[in-house]
Amino acid sequence: MSADNTLPKRTFLKVALIANGLVGALLAIPVARYVLSAAIKPPAEAQTWVSLGTTEKFPVGETRLASFRNAVERPSDGVTANVPCWVRRIDEDKFQVFAINCAHLGCPVRWFPESNLFLCPCHGGAYYADGARASGPPERGLFEYRYRVSAAELWILPAEMPTPGVVAGNQAQRAPTGVLALAAGKRRLPCV
Repeated sequence: MSADNTLPKRTFLKVALIANGLVGALLAIPVARYVLSAAIKPPAEAQTWVSLGTTEKFPVGETRLASFRNAVERPSDGVTANVPCWVRRIDEDKFQVFAINCAHLGCPVRWFPESNLFLCPCHGGAYYADGARASGPPERGLFEYRYRVSAAELWILPAEMPTPGVVAGNQAQRAPTGVLALAAGKRRLPCV
């Protein structure tokens, strides 16, 4: 065997390290975008109000499924840019607009008028008609969109949908509990 046809070990190692570095850098791009997404300003379209239609589509005392087109969409989104939501009309001017996703792991909840409950088919989460948690693994009620009624039309602001971490952070700011609250002297544990 002649040594002229073989690749030196050092050269092979350098090529392999460079190739692995390139693959690692490509795989790190989505992770970096996720980590930096909080610092990236959302597009201006994300802050727009979206119409769900006229208020007469939603009778008083009923909960109906509605959908809207995502304000931030790409040509490749297709049908997935249609976002469903549940609209509950309490009285003439008062509504509740819920995200269709369960607060546990995001499965789509369904409305059952017979029992006045939203039910999640994935893990058995249940919510009352007002979106409050009834039972199951979700730790909170359904997420609600901000809404307004203008010229007999129902509008929502989908960009302000909270995430579970944001909700937990907001609740901690409103009502301090636990070790931090004890350190701040704001709450005392009852004596047993």
